[in-house]
This record gives sequence, structure tokens and C-alpha cells, in this order.
Amino acid sequence: MILKTENLTLRPWKDSDAECLYHFAKNPKIGPIAGWPPHESVEDSLNIIRTVFAKKETYAIVKGDVPIGCVGLLFHPDCNHWWGEGAAELGYWIGEEYWNNGYATEASKELIRHAFFDLNVDAIYASYRQENKQSGRVLEKLGFKYFTDLNNVNYLGEAFFEIAMKLEK
Repeated sequence: MILKTENLTLRPWKDSDAECLYHFAKNPKIGPIAGWPPHESVEDSLNIIRTVFAKKETYAIVKGDVPIGCVGLLFHPDCNHWWGEGAAELGYWIGEEYWNNGYATEASKELIRHAFFDLNVDAIYASYRQENKQSGRVLEKLGFKYFTDLNNVNYLGEAFFEIAMKLEK
């Protein structure tokens, strides 16, 4: 499936995206704030494309011909938390060079439309680390409302706190 917005294309990840993914995902400002480690090599990025990013409803956010980030919906049992029947979990990230252009909001808005109208999802949840105010602002722009506080553990086994937000159909 390919989804389009005014400025972006959402499409499945390709093996040929590995080098570009590595460029963005090796940045320590990207993964750790979401609980995942920076990528260590192009091969690491290729493995992520073939596993994590190969899941249904996970898309490369493409500007022109360049994949600049990722947006996806996770469904049980792949999501980080069990949100209930008919629910999905939204996740996204954008390469630092493309921050503050509204791309995370634009891509997420299209995926939310797709979820509610094409996939018959009833509710979408998303969470962000308390210190990641940019991610929280994206969710607010999308109409998400506070749901609950969460305790979580990152890839190093360190505890961190998240705020969960909910958007209903």
C-alpha cells in the first residue's frame, strides 16, 4: 500500500533504503528518546528494515525520493502495550534534518485516516517520553488526549516514564 499526502509519500521500506535509514537512525537524538538504540551499521539498518519495518502498516516517510523517517501502526501482539480489541498503537520518527516541518504530523494524520476508514480501527494510542515535548506536541496537533502515565524500560534496561495518549474514531 502506498499513501500520499501533500508533501510526502508513505510506502513500504525497501532494502535499498538501508544506507539512508542508517544515516538518520545512527543519530543518538533519534532512537534513545523512543527507547531504541542508535543503529551501528548499514547492516543493522537493513536488519531493521527486514524485521521491525517489515510489519504490516509500517511505512517509510518519503520526501521526494528520500526516506526521512518512519510511521506505523502496531497491533497486538506487536505493540508495546495491550490497548484492547480494535485498537492500534501509533509510532513515528523523523530524521533530525527534517524536524520542525510538520512531517511527523502530516504522515501520522494520513495513517490515522487510513486506520479509521480503511482498517476499521476503533481507537489509536500513542506514547511519548515525558522529556520528548516535540512528540507530545505532534500528538496534540493530531487531536490525541491524555490517557495515562506509563513506566517503561529502554534497550539498556533503564526505566523511563511515558505519557500515553488516545484518539478515538
